[in-house]
Amino acid sequence: MKHGLSNTEIERRTTTRRGGSRHARTLLGRDHLLNVDTVPERRAKQGKTPGETQAAELPQQTPLFHALEQPRYSRQTQIREVEIATGRRLICYIAGPAAVLTGFDVPPFVDLLNDVNSGDGLDLLLHTYGGDIDQAERIVLLCRKIIGPKGSFRVVVPDSAKSAGTLIAVGADEIVMGPSSELGPIDPQIDITTATGEHMVRPAQSFLDGLQEIVQQVGTGQLSSAYFPLLDKLDPALIDFCKKAIARSQTLAERFLSTYSLKGDLAKAAAIAAELVNVNKFLSHGALIDAEEAKKLGLKVKAYDLVDPLWQRYWRLYCELRVALQNPTQRLYESRKVSISA
Repeated sequence: MKHGLSNTEIERRTTTRRGGSRHARTLLGRDHLLNVDTVPERRAKQGKTPGETQAAELPQQTPLFHALEQPRYSRQTQIREVEIATGRRLICYIAGPAAVLTGFDVPPFVDLLNDVNSGDGLDLLLHTYGGDIDQAERIVLLCRKIIGPKGSFRVVVPDSAKSAGTLIAVGADEIVMGPSSELGPIDPQIDITTATGEHMVRPAQSFLDGLQEIVQQVGTGQLSSAYFPLLDKLDPALIDFCKKAIARSQTLAERFLSTYSLKGDLAKAAAIAAELVNVNKFLSHGALIDAEEAKKLGLKVKAYDLVDPLWQRYWRLYCELRVALQNPTQRLYESRKVSISA
């Protein structure tokens, strides 16, 4: 949008573009974040009478529908308030404990980014326990493509961004964290079938380490017969898959870090990525990396105290989003205009 126009002129042109609706206008500057049904203060400045202002404050929806959807409207109001406080756009992705990040998540992200412009500052409020790292890459690159090289991208972690969620976070220019926030190791997990036919998820590196131990026992002639059923079902391709999965995760983190938050510091990016996949350092895939530990690793972190007013806004919004999840596999995608539950 061109500069040099008055707010009145901008509003008139925007109204014309949107078919004359007086309830969904977008203005430049601080007010361009207020894509809302009612803005009494602005209407007062435009010379509206109290009666006209009160009428404008009524919701567009029918009373019963608005009442049924009130929690969603409340969250979207909070999103707009955070946007005003930060001067940045805010989108939210909240996943239940059994929801895995997949390609299914990409189309809703496209909707979330529908009214984000090139050059915008974009924040992603993220809560996920992980999933497909290829889809994590797609989400980061999608956000980056929308805001362009002049935009900035932050990931806000109110609770947990684990595994592939951590990969999304390291793809940001800055990670926003508080006392309750946690990241985690990014060593890949693989789904294997045991000798008894049971499906289990195991760290790729642990599988390779276990195989190496077997090899050493074979060399000494002390291999236990308990290993024979396992070796009989061993697929050599799985060994290669594990090695490549580890390299893929580490390489992706290194590329994100050196391209964005560390901007060309290849040595530091490589060192951080190596630490994040180091199962000898983080003995559990669920290991906690809080804001202090993230800073020690070299990640660019903006840490807030629990009582900080902005962090309280983030936390209140997150709590309402989390309570809105109706089952462990559900996901919520929300912005100031979009609300999708899947």
